[in-house]
Amino acid sequence: MFTGGPSQYAVPMHTASRARWLAAAATIGFLLAACGPSNDNTQAANPTVTNSNQCAKDKLNLINPGQLTVATDSPAYPPWFVKNDPSNGKGYESAVAYAVADRLGFTRDQVHWVKEDFNRSYAPGKKDFDFDINQISITDKRAQVVDFSDGYYDAAQALVTLKDSPLATATSMADLKDAKLGAQVGTTSLAAITDDVKPSQDPLIYNNTNDAKSALQNGQIDGIVVDLPTAFYITAVQIPNSTIVGQFRPTSGQGEQFGMLFQKGNSLVPCVNQALSEVRSSGDLEQIEKRWLSQVVNVPVLN
Repeated sequence: MFTGGPSQYAVPMHTASRARWLAAAATIGFLLAACGPSNDNTQAANPTVTNSNQCAKDKLNLINPGQLTVATDSPAYPPWFVKNDPSNGKGYESAVAYAVADRLGFTRDQVHWVKEDFNRSYAPGKKDFDFDINQISITDKRAQVVDFSDGYYDAAQALVTLKDSPLATATSMADLKDAKLGAQVGTTSLAAITDDVKPSQDPLIYNNTNDAKSALQNGQIDGIVVDLPTAFYITAVQIPNSTIVGQFRPTSGQGEQFGMLFQKGNSLVPCVNQALSEVRSSGDLEQIEKRWLSQVVNVPVLN
């Protein structure tokens, strides 16, 4: 995600839709500051590098020697990826992946992208990738069967509804008590509904975010829960008559973070953590965030 910009997203846009997205991008902010804890709140349980030589390129434990195999889902959505093409370096997660790869000693043509379904990525078993980067939240349950890098993004969940919905004026969790909400199966967005919102109606569960968005547009549900950057893209481009009601802060424990996912026991984890630390300390991670997640915005917190 090093070149290009929001106007190059692959979703077809009419002029008005493009203008709405550009206007939104001008106001979307350092979402790390707006929606989550500080960058030092990362997964501390992972092993650290004790010998720099163990992270030499020719010493890395790779699926294919000399090549870094990175996975993500398809379609790959903005602002995380652009034009459904992870290999173009555009979008927050694509840029992070290439920045980490660079610190590990890989050139761009030595990074190979493969498709991995989101819900299958954190299942136990052998992986056909070195790591997966796909807005996968680090959770204790998932970490029992896969390994995670340190967090590369502090995430918050957000509620999206239609502008003419009664939910559009909600200011608290209590206002959502009788709402019919939906989210993608297996996501922390779904967990936010059941654990934080706790509506009187069971949430509707969808195979992917596209299905959830269609249900919202068709009036089958009152609102959908997604991560905050995705909520901005949905409301700016994909569903123009929609709005972000607010964001959810965790009710207990540390904030939610996205991490790169590995096969359990993969010795590559500490080397990726070292590379990510260098990306962060150099200021590159902050610059990537500025480029792809834009300016500071104040999104109300639903308490």
